[in-house]
Formats: sequence, C-alpha cells, structure tokens
Amino acid sequence: MEKKEYLDVFQDTLEQGLIKICRSCNVISDDSLLDGKLFLSPDIEERWASMMKEYVADAVENFNDYPDAAIGFASFLGMAVAFQWDTDWESHCNDPYQAYYGSRGFDDMDDHILLEVLGLEASDASYIGTLMLSCTSAVQALIRRENIEIQTELGFYVLARAYATMFRVGAAVELARLGYKKSVI
Repeated sequence: MEKKEYLDVFQDTLEQGLIKICRSCNVISDDSLLDGKLFLSPDIEERWASMMKEYVADAVENFNDYPDAAIGFASFLGMAVAFQWDTDWESHCNDPYQAYYGSRGFDDMDDHILLEVLGLEASDASYIGTLMLSCTSAVQALIRRENIEIQTELGFYVLARAYATMFRVGAAVELARLGYKKSVI
C-alpha cells in the first residue's frame, strides 16, 4: 500500500474510532455528523492549516515527555477555533497560534482554552478533559496496534494525521456543544 493511501486509511479509521468514543459520551450525535463523518466549516479547516506547522513543532518537542499533551492538545485547539468561529470570527480568524497558549505556554494550553477561552465551569472542563484523554488513549492504541515506530518518517506523518484528526474532533465536539446540527448548517 502506498504511503499516502496508508495514511488516509489510518486517519479514517482513527476518525471513526474517535467518533464512537464521542458518541458514547453523548457529545456528538448522529445530527452532528454528515454521512457518518465529522463536518466543519471551511474556515475552521483553513485555520488548522494555518497553525499546523507551529502546533506540530510544539507537539514534536513535547512528545517524548508528554505524549498525551502532544496528541490531545490539538483537540482543545480545535474547540477554541470552533468557539471563536461561532462567537466572533472576524476578531479571531487571524489570531496567532500562541494566543491559545496558557500562562505557561504550550504546557497549559488545555486549561487555558477550556476555562478562559470557552469559559467552561470546572466540572464541564473536567468532563471534556477526560473525554479528550480517552480519545488520546485511542490514538496511542491505534498507533501501537499498527506497530508504527514514532521516530521514523512514517511515524511523523502518522502523528501529523493524528493531530489533525484530534483538532477536527475537538472542533466537532464544540460545534455540537454549541447546538450545531445537520439541519442548521
């Protein structure tokens, strides 16, 4: 199988698995999926494309010591972008990637986004944090099942696809939380 084809299959398998986790936790429903797949606005997708290189650089730097953060924080970034897309896109569509950092930079991006950007109560932030940790564990399990060595070229591309998928899942969860459904979009 060609590398691009393999990566496409990996990413689709990952997305379907993460959708199942989110559905089981009642944060994504059939109404917030399009033909069984996540759907987002082109604005949100383009925002990831503009921040991806910086995020991947942070994730690579932190992966060995903090793999959960390296993988999982992409979902919180997706949530923040989706929230801003819904609330005040004109003001935030060009925010620099570092605007999503917490007071300790990348290290507390999750708390910063959940509590300060989204303004969630501590209990809701904890629930979402636990959900995204479950998704992160699923990513790691799929990588292990596929016997992918992270320190290889293929491993790098697999992780880049995993980060993108986690971003998409976070954005979809936030859009569902905000009440977006197929009939509305």
